[in-house]
Amino acid sequence: MTEVSSLTGRLLVATPALADPNFDRAVVLLLDHDDEGSLGVVLNRPTPVTVGDVLASWADLAGEPGVVFQGGPVSLDAALGIAVIPGDEGPLGWRRVHGAIGVVDLETPPELLGPALGSLRIFAGYAGWGPGQLEAELGDGAWYVVDSEPGDASSPTPETLWRQVLRRQRGELAMVATYPDDPSLN
Repeated sequence: MTEVSSLTGRLLVATPALADPNFDRAVVLLLDHDDEGSLGVVLNRPTPVTVGDVLASWADLAGEPGVVFQGGPVSLDAALGIAVIPGDEGPLGWRRVHGAIGVVDLETPPELLGPALGSLRIFAGYAGWGPGQLEAELGDGAWYVVDSEPGDASSPTPETLWRQVLRRQRGELAMVATYPDDPSLN
C-alpha cells in the first residue's frame, strides 16, 4: 500500500455533491488518519440531549451549547470528549491531536482536567473509514480538506459551521459557502 499523508487535525468539509445523509453539510475533525484508516467526529450535529443527562460529572465543563453532539454514524452508544487546552503541556487524561485540540479520556476524574480545559465538547459516536476508504472518497470529490482552527471544535453556533469554515477559505472554495440548501428551488 502506498504511504498515506496524514490529515490528522484537519477538517473534512462535505461537498454539496456528497449524497450520504449522515454527512450532509458535515464538518468532520480528523482525530486519526494513517494507512490503517481514519477516525473523526462531526462537529456540527448537536443533539437535544444535554451532557448532564448522560455524563453528569462532565456537564459543568462542557462548552455551549451544553449538549451531546452526534460524532458520526459509528458506535453511537460510545462517548468521546474533545477539548482545547492552551499551552505546550496537556494534563493527564488528555491526548493532543493537533495544536491545542485533543481527546479527553472520559474515565479521568473531571476535577483533574477541569482547571486546564479551555473548552470541552462531548460526542456520541464517530465517523470512521477503513484503509484507503477516505482516500477513495477524496478522489471522488466528496470532501474538501481544509485546515482546522481551535475554535472549530467548540463553535457556539455549530449549525453555521459548514458555511463559516468554507467562507474563510481562499478563492472559489469560499463561494461554495453560498450554495443553497436545495438547489432545485433556485
